[in-house]
Amino acid sequence: MELQTLTYLVVGLTFAVYIAIAIWARADSTKEFYVAGGGIHPIANGMATAADWMSAASFISMAGLIAFLGYGGSVFLMGWTGGFVLLAMLLAPYLRKYGKFTVPEFIGDRFYSRAARIVAVVCLIVASVTYVIGQMKGIGVAFSRFLEVDYDSGLMIGMVIVFFYSVLGGMKGITYTQIAQYCVLIFAYTIPAIFISLNLTGNPIPQLGLGSTMGETFLLDRLDQVVMDLGFAEYTTTARLSTLNMFVYTLTLMIGTAGLPHVIIRFFTVPTVQAARSSAGWALVFIAILYTTAPAVAAMARLNLINTIQPDTSRAGIAYADRPSWFKNWEKTGLLQYEDKNGDGRIHYSADNQANEMVKVDQDIMVLANPEIAQLPNWVIALVAAGGLAAALSTAAGLLLAISSAISHDLLKGVLMPAISERNELRASRLAMAGAIGVAGYLGFNPPDFAAGTVALAFGLAASSIFPVLMMGVFNKRINKEGAVAGMLTGLTLTLLYVFQHKGVMFVASTSFLGDLPQNWFLGIEPNAFGAVGALCNFVVAFAVSYATKPPPQEVQDLVEYVRIPVGAEAAQQH
Repeated sequence: MELQTLTYLVVGLTFAVYIAIAIWARADSTKEFYVAGGGIHPIANGMATAADWMSAASFISMAGLIAFLGYGGSVFLMGWTGGFVLLAMLLAPYLRKYGKFTVPEFIGDRFYSRAARIVAVVCLIVASVTYVIGQMKGIGVAFSRFLEVDYDSGLMIGMVIVFFYSVLGGMKGITYTQIAQYCVLIFAYTIPAIFISLNLTGNPIPQLGLGSTMGETFLLDRLDQVVMDLGFAEYTTTARLSTLNMFVYTLTLMIGTAGLPHVIIRFFTVPTVQAARSSAGWALVFIAILYTTAPAVAAMARLNLINTIQPDTSRAGIAYADRPSWFKNWEKTGLLQYEDKNGDGRIHYSADNQANEMVKVDQDIMVLANPEIAQLPNWVIALVAAGGLAAALSTAAGLLLAISSAISHDLLKGVLMPAISERNELRASRLAMAGAIGVAGYLGFNPPDFAAGTVALAFGLAASSIFPVLMMGVFNKRINKEGAVAGMLTGLTLTLLYVFQHKGVMFVASTSFLGDLPQNWFLGIEPNAFGAVGALCNFVVAFAVSYATKPPPQEVQDLVEYVRIPVGAEAAQQH
């Protein structure tokens, strides 16, 4: 069957399943809309959490980043995976024990302050909207390629689909849809990797194939040699900018992951604290399947790309007129561009900007283009299209729910209109979600970076504003409302200012007043990595203000003790 027809069939079938689930699991109450009724099984929640967390950045963009950055791209693997362990061990069980619907609700109660709740809503919206912009970039890339339309049209179509099933189902519909999306995305990611690993190394397990040989040469040695022949840095050893920048970047991604509200609220959907711990463990298993495959996908994709357009690195590449079909298909999206600089009609791929004729190779296309480059069967290519779309849609839905919950439950019901009826609150949630889709889609037409880069900015904002206040809220009973508010405002403001002065206000590049130039970065730390610095300032200010003002009321301090101590531990201590 022709590729385009097969793609329509597979993607259309998966969309039909998602929409059917959303209709079947339509939310009828605010509890179902916010926390899916609170009775989801731990394994099902682990699967949904994995889909929620593994966004377009993980599926589409992460392997593309590693493919072009090599060792330097490993910050995404270490940061995102390590952050989930932090979340599972340090925060999720305690927040579940507290028993609230949303993160701002926890902060408002723990710090006995309406102001703290409002500031938390602002922090959540800023981080989540930035994150959704990254998902919109992924959605635009995937839809544009597989519907053979330009990026803007692809994004518009994606926005309509996200709007339909997110607004209808709430957390209940999103949870069951994400379980289906996890199954689609994990098969879509691993099956092509198995085929490509088998083709290149003879080993069907990609994780082992990465360390295997191609003939008499190890795959990674071969890749090192090929990229250096073209003038690029060695693939396996080159750090990202500097060791300090890599360390801070990894730390930002770790604590940013642990502070992401759309992942945290997933642990409110299980019935008990023990179920929250169990679902976190299951989620880690499901995530590890993709994350241990990604380095192999990245290395093999880079090697295949170079081998296809410039098989002999000592001379010019293939004639442009003979370029393969995958090349032509991606050119239509504008994400792959060639310019014949020397007029010889052949493709020259090089690290030298003056000689390089591949003037644009968007990193976000690598995973989606990889099966076509490797000439895999059409059904595998169609499956990858469905997987990429599933990853982007699943996380976008979770983020939109976090934003709408913050507006309708925390801001409207919690502060502005406490007497609002459940029916009107539900309606407000859906309107807020529709508004969030519109704003994120508008900004998605001019994203500040590639998908994973934009998402990294969101992690920085969550790291600097939400993570510290959650940690201090659970583990330090001396932190009071004044310290919490001052800390959140400091972390968020510093990070936003740093990002905006280098990337432009609201990511509009023309408004940048320092330019995104390394020589202007503080200690050489790039804007995407600045969240850890903002978090440190948050902690320092919160502690200083708290210890300079009155301690929290005794009942609040007792509540913090109760949340931290496991059930039954008190009796054991007394014994």
